Amino acid sequence: MKPLDRDILRLAVPALGALIAEPAFLLADTAMVGHLGADSLGGLAIATTVLQTVVGLMIFLAYATTPRVARRVGAGDVRGAVSAGFDGMWLSVVTSALLLAAGLPLLGPVVRAFGPSPEVEGEALSYLTISWWGLPFMLLVIAATGLLRGLQDTKTPLVVAGLGFGANIVLNALLIYGFGMGVAGSALGSVIAQAGMAAVYLVIAFRAAARHGASLLPHWQGVWSSAKTSVWLLLRSAALRAALILLVFTATGLGTAQLAAVQVVQSLFFALALALDALAIAGQALIALRLGARDVEGVVAVNRRLTGWGICFGAVCGLLLTLGAGLIPYAFTQDDQVRDLTAALLVVLAISLPLAGYVFVLDGVLMGAEDARYLALAQTASFAFFALVLWAVADAGLLDGVLAGVSERFLHGEDPRALGIWATFVIAFMGARGLTLGIRARGRRWVDRALARGLS
Repeated sequence: MKPLDRDILRLAVPALGALIAEPAFLLADTAMVGHLGADSLGGLAIATTVLQTVVGLMIFLAYATTPRVARRVGAGDVRGAVSAGFDGMWLSVVTSALLLAAGLPLLGPVVRAFGPSPEVEGEALSYLTISWWGLPFMLLVIAATGLLRGLQDTKTPLVVAGLGFGANIVLNALLIYGFGMGVAGSALGSVIAQAGMAAVYLVIAFRAAARHGASLLPHWQGVWSSAKTSVWLLLRSAALRAALILLVFTATGLGTAQLAAVQVVQSLFFALALALDALAIAGQALIALRLGARDVEGVVAVNRRLTGWGICFGAVCGLLLTLGAGLIPYAFTQDDQVRDLTAALLVVLAISLPLAGYVFVLDGVLMGAEDARYLALAQTASFAFFALVLWAVADAGLLDGVLAGVSERFLHGEDPRALGIWATFVIAFMGARGLTLGIRARGRRWVDRALARGLS
C-alpha cells in the first residue's frame, strides 16, 4: 500500500467511527424513550428534529477549524496551530451564548408549530429545553474535534465518542427508569454525557497548549477570521438542508407510500454518506497540511487519490445496493406497494453513488483549501437548479411519459412520481454539485488561490 493511501486510511477509518457516534446517541435515546409510550416518542421526534437541525448547521465549527489548524501544522507552526484551534473553541462559546439567548424563548412556539397534541407538546418541550442548555457542550465538542483533526488525529475523537456513547446509555437507563424522570431523564443523560466529552477535550486541548506554549486566551482577529469562514459554511449547510426539506415536502404531497419509500432510501443514503464524509474529513486534513507546507505536488496528489477513492467506493456500494435492492426493502416495511417503490428507488440511488463519492470528497478537498465562499455559492446555485428541476418533474410533468413506462414495467402501474423526485435529488442536485465543485478543483489554479490566501 502506498504511503498516501495509508495516510488516508489512518484518518478516514477512525473518523468514520466518530461520525457514527451522533446517530448512535439518537438511536439509544429513541430505543429507551420508546418504552415510555407513544406521547414520549412523539415528543422526542419533534425535539430531536429541531435539535439535530441546529447542531447539523453548527458543523461549520469543525469544518472551519480543521484547515486553519492543519495549515499551521504543515508550515511547522504547531504552537500557532493549537492557538487557531482555541480560536475555534472560543467561537463555539460565543455561538452557544447567542443560541441560548435567542433560542430559549422560541422553543415553545417552535414545538407548537408542529401541531402536536398537548401531551406530545409537553414531552417535546421538556426534552428540548433541557437539551438546549447542553448546546455549549455539544458545540465545544464539535470545535475541539476540528482542532484534533487539524493536528492529524482522528483516533482520539473516536475514543471520546465511544466513551460518551457508553456513558449516555448508562445515564439514560439510570435517569429514565431508575429515577423515573421519563423523557426529561433522557435529555439530561445526553447533556451530562456531552459535558463529560467536552471536559475530556478541554483537558486534551489544555495539555497541547502547555506542551507547545500556546495561549488559552482568544485571539479575536483569529476568532473573527474563523467566524467569517463559518458564515459561508453555514450558508452551504443551510442550502443542503433546504434541499432535503424540499425533497420531503414534495414527497409528502405524493401520498403516504411515496413518502415512506423516500424516507427509507434517504436514510440509507445518509448512512452511506457517513463513509464518504470520513474520506472528506481526511481530505480536509491532508490538503490543508500540504498547503501549509506549500507542497503543491502533494496537494494535487491527495486530490487525485481521494477522488479516485470516492468514486470507487461509491461504485462498490452501488453494486452491492443493486444486488440487494430486491431484499433490502423487507427490512423496513411489510407494505407491498412501499417495498416495490423502495426497490426501484434503491436502483436509482445505486446508480448515483459514484457521483456522490466524487462530490463528498471534493467538498472536503475544497474545505481543506478554505474555499468556503465558493462552496457556499456553489451549493446555493445547485439548490436553485434542484428546485427548478424538481418543479419540472413533480408539477410540470416533464417526465410523465418516461415515468409511466417505468411504472408499467417495474411498479405494477403504481404512481411513479417518487422515482422522479428521488432521481432529481441524487442525480440532478448531486450532479450540479459535482459540476460546480469539479470545475473549481481541476488543474492547479485552486491550489494557487489557496496559497495566495495565506494563513487565515
